[in-house]
Amino acid sequence: MSVLSLTLECQGDSGFALQVDCTVPTRGITAVYGPSGSGKSTLLDCIAGLRSPQPDSVIRLGGETWQAPGIAVPPWRRRIGYVFQDARLFPHLNVQQNLDYAITRRSSPGDIAFEQVVTWLELQELLARTPDTLSAGQKQRVAIGRALLSSPQLLLLDEPLANLDHAARQQCLRCLQRLSDELQLPMLYVSHDIEEVSQLADHLLLLDRGRVVEQGSLLDLCSRLDTRLSHEEQAAAILTASVAQHDAVFNLTQLEVDGHPLFVNHLPHDPGQVRRVRIPARDVSVCRQRPQDSSILNILPVTLSEIEDTDSARVLLRLSLGSQFLLARITRKSAVELKLQVGDPIYAQIKSAALLMEATDLA
Repeated sequence: MSVLSLTLECQGDSGFALQVDCTVPTRGITAVYGPSGSGKSTLLDCIAGLRSPQPDSVIRLGGETWQAPGIAVPPWRRRIGYVFQDARLFPHLNVQQNLDYAITRRSSPGDIAFEQVVTWLELQELLARTPDTLSAGQKQRVAIGRALLSSPQLLLLDEPLANLDHAARQQCLRCLQRLSDELQLPMLYVSHDIEEVSQLADHLLLLDRGRVVEQGSLLDLCSRLDTRLSHEEQAAAILTASVAQHDAVFNLTQLEVDGHPLFVNHLPHDPGQVRRVRIPARDVSVCRQRPQDSSILNILPVTLSEIEDTDSARVLLRLSLGSQFLLARITRKSAVELKLQVGDPIYAQIKSAALLMEATDLA
């Protein structure tokens, strides 16, 4: 599998410098995540050729070199689709004409059909409309479609959902997920919203102050104790679960996670479908013995695989559930009183979670 290889330095304002030396997989969606000012947009601009890094920087995609000493391929020859926070549609053209423009500007034949893009992004009813009559979410879907129809070999998305309301954001996320499933097109997706990232990303690149501080599988990084993600207030583990069966009597759906049942409110999905479930660390508690009288429906047998070494009031636990992991944030006093030790078989009580893309709470 080819990779995107990045060895670059780019000077910014007020002494800021982006310094990156890493490789990014070209399969699936890689999220570039970090706080404002960490260099996310600067990184994308350098890859696209919109910003000039230091002369000794190197950017390669597979067998193509876009940036190296003595080499600086111009943006229009890199075959990159770029979607910005603002849609940047041509105001004097309707939606179909905006999309057609991308086709006429292709530098090489495209293998993505116009009709496919319109269907994937749900643009059928918008083709005759002009940009000034579209909502922010509709504009972004058109912008994504225009980028795809330019026949890119890499798609860059710089916080494309930042200005959208919740409903429009969820619709765009569903469309991007569909694109990821349908296309073998690598995507770099910039965001500072971890819940948004959790719904889309396969791979995660964590930036802070212009440096890569972590990178790897999203599911792995979200469940480790030694990453910045686990110490954010919204820290959560991401699990994959399959739909097992539906309970019509209680209006619930039973998911299966590594052989263990997990009940959520009823879902409109057929048995066998695989979904991601986000379980916040703050909503997981632990106990030595399984409670017999509890309103919490999901109480799962786990093994304590790691305890955070800290003197603060709260402590993080990493709990293995088959081949996957949960996080639990409890008070250090509770950990001491329970005499928790690595390797202990205990129970995790899951108070709430969300099925990603559906926002379905656990019962």
